[in-house]
Amino acid sequence: MSLHWLWRFLCVLIFLQFYLCISKPASVQFPCKPPHHHSFTFCNKSLPITTRAQSLISLLTLQEKIKQLSNNASGIPRLGIPAYEWWSESLHGIATNGPGVSFMSGPVSKATGFPQVLVTAAAFNRTLWFLIGSAIAIEARAMYNVGQAGLTFWAPNVNIFRDPRWGRGQETPGEDPMVASAYAIAYVKGLQGVNWKDTNGFSANKFKTGAKRVLVEDDDHGNDGLMVSACCKHVTAYDLESWGNFSRYSFNAVVTEQDLEDTFQTPFRTCVQEANVSCLMCSYNQVNGVPACAREDLLQKARTEWGFKGYITSDCDAVATIFEYQNYTKSPEDAVAITIKAGMDINCGSYVARHGQLAVDQGKLREENIDRALLNLFSVQLRLGLFDGDPKYGKFGGLGPENVCTTEHRTLALEAARQGIVLVKNDGKFLPLDKRTVSSLAIIGPLANNASSLGGDYTGYSCNPQSLFEGLKEFVDKTSYEGGCLDVSCNSDSRFHEARRVARKADFVVLVAGLDLSQETEDHDRVSLLLPGEQMALVSSVAAASKKPVILVLTGGGPLDVSFARDNPKIASILWIGYPGEAGPRALAEIIFGEYNPAGKLPMTWYPESFTKIPMSDMRMRSDPASGYPGRTYRFYIGDQVYGFGRGLSYTDFTYKFLSAPRKLSLSGFLKAKRVLNQREENLDYVHVNEMTSCNILRFQVQISVTNIGDVDGNHVVMLFSRVPKIVMGTPEKQLVGFDRVHTTSYKSTETSISIDPCEHLSVANEKGERVIPLGDHVLMLEDIEHYVTIVV
Repeated sequence: MSLHWLWRFLCVLIFLQFYLCISKPASVQFPCKPPHHHSFTFCNKSLPITTRAQSLISLLTLQEKIKQLSNNASGIPRLGIPAYEWWSESLHGIATNGPGVSFMSGPVSKATGFPQVLVTAAAFNRTLWFLIGSAIAIEARAMYNVGQAGLTFWAPNVNIFRDPRWGRGQETPGEDPMVASAYAIAYVKGLQGVNWKDTNGFSANKFKTGAKRVLVEDDDHGNDGLMVSACCKHVTAYDLESWGNFSRYSFNAVVTEQDLEDTFQTPFRTCVQEANVSCLMCSYNQVNGVPACAREDLLQKARTEWGFKGYITSDCDAVATIFEYQNYTKSPEDAVAITIKAGMDINCGSYVARHGQLAVDQGKLREENIDRALLNLFSVQLRLGLFDGDPKYGKFGGLGPENVCTTEHRTLALEAARQGIVLVKNDGKFLPLDKRTVSSLAIIGPLANNASSLGGDYTGYSCNPQSLFEGLKEFVDKTSYEGGCLDVSCNSDSRFHEARRVARKADFVVLVAGLDLSQETEDHDRVSLLLPGEQMALVSSVAAASKKPVILVLTGGGPLDVSFARDNPKIASILWIGYPGEAGPRALAEIIFGEYNPAGKLPMTWYPESFTKIPMSDMRMRSDPASGYPGRTYRFYIGDQVYGFGRGLSYTDFTYKFLSAPRKLSLSGFLKAKRVLNQREENLDYVHVNEMTSCNILRFQVQISVTNIGDVDGNHVVMLFSRVPKIVMGTPEKQLVGFDRVHTTSYKSTETSISIDPCEHLSVANEKGERVIPLGDHVLMLEDIEHYVTIVV
């Protein structure tokens, strides 16, 4: 054999060995496995979790303890404990971002790709959110059981979508704290496995209408077992990546106590108090001059006031940024010490592992501080069953590769895309199209034939990815495609003539424009709200050339100024699909051709381009007319808008009616006696929430009738707003107090009810960050229908 052939033979052997290595499942190791490592006290499942955790801590040396304070926690061979990777991601499906997940080292190579969070939020459907969390938990456990994932997933992102330029706004439930809170409750409970037996093997019938809410209770307040550990991130006031001279690694978010209380912290408080989340993540930025991961007041408040029982992780390398980017401390050891003592338990990154020992040696950090962190970490791992031996003997042990990319999960992803797509314009009821009368269809736009652009960030390998062109082609055989631009940046009009030619030949035209991750993503904010490059010109040019009005489909997670299209009669319909996930193309086709009646509503305000004159670094939520500052989000913004929060059309029309709601609400029997006297003496016009003895008794139901006055059945999102008396400075223009997604039948009425807690829904934050209930006339609003509730003492 010649040297040439010998070399080729050796190369083949090396390739085969490499292929077998990456294809063969990794040898999965679990703590407390018999016969050698199951007799430790921390392996005794009959003992309380705290006892087991403390027993494990007592067996560790200081060096071993410090090595546990990293996301890549070191193994402890003498105790039979393998290394553990805390960092796995599951924002809208099992993602590739975290090193805890691998699609290359075992039998699972794909996972269900649900729509990006902002799209799912547009469905305004708690049941849907819960079931998505449950489905992801099943796939996560299945992958853990074969050694391809951890069990600690750093999702959801519940930061408020404050500025439309934010590159990660797509990851959030939108701009409203009430919606973000509701999403957090449903998703966290689904992911952590509350009532898992009731949702395992769920069928499509459970989520098609969205009318039935899933009510889940957790009597142990988060001390029970976990299917998967969820993590609400990022605490707090984090919504800037890289804009101008500002970077998330060094940005100081200057936030008023009022905004902190009623906007930025609201979802995190809900994550703890109502969702019983097992993890919080502190953010990179400073909050009023102090790094978020060193804000002892905020981190400890979660435990002492909110009742948080779980672990707190830093964002990745956030401890390092305190010294290296923010220059907040004089040494790395100081950065490690202040974060651990503030209440952070684990550092995503290696900073604590590298500098922790020296911090102890220098007297800046005590071993008892480390033990406190370890107690939180080990307690969550014990709740997950990580120290219960081989998981195949546990209640989740039967989950495996066959539970990933199931028909049920993929159907759920399709339903999520259907429910989240928003119809924002439909002149003359141009949509839906009747596919029996559509002889040919042209799909035009740089995003129309790219399946990989539909997931958004924090995406994995989807079960069955498809492009929008492929999805629409299934409905019309004679379908043609032309990009018009070489890519999303669209820096050239050289293909415009070809796009116009294709448009002229087609019976109908679907234009796809918008954003992808080259325009908005983590560590990258936008500068403009306009369509990138020459996309606006492409849309207008093709619309002018088309023989019929065109349909404009908008992708991306950030609001866009498409006022040119809104006002153009040649653009009959506009659909926002965001990042709709693997089933988005099918869902879009079903909506365009009338197989599904759209009901999604925008979870964020769409601002005009002039809004970009406002510095992204200005954190104020409330408007300041004297200086020309218009405020942010629908709650405070007083400027012009392209489309408003809650905008969303249907193929039918609806009317509302208040069936029952109180006219008067007296607080006098529920105030502390001293407070009642002060109210009367001082003649105040509000009541502090913390002076109430109880709010549960005051909770009331608003009964609502929704009538479908058109000839098409369909879902509808009922949104109940309140407007409180403007007694406190900075009172919102209005605020969402409840919502429900109901199924309606043509020319029939459907009833629903929304529960109102006066302390939560009819209160506002004053300038000191205290929640107060204004006295006087509160207005409940269903679009233009109003109902007054007078609150007195």
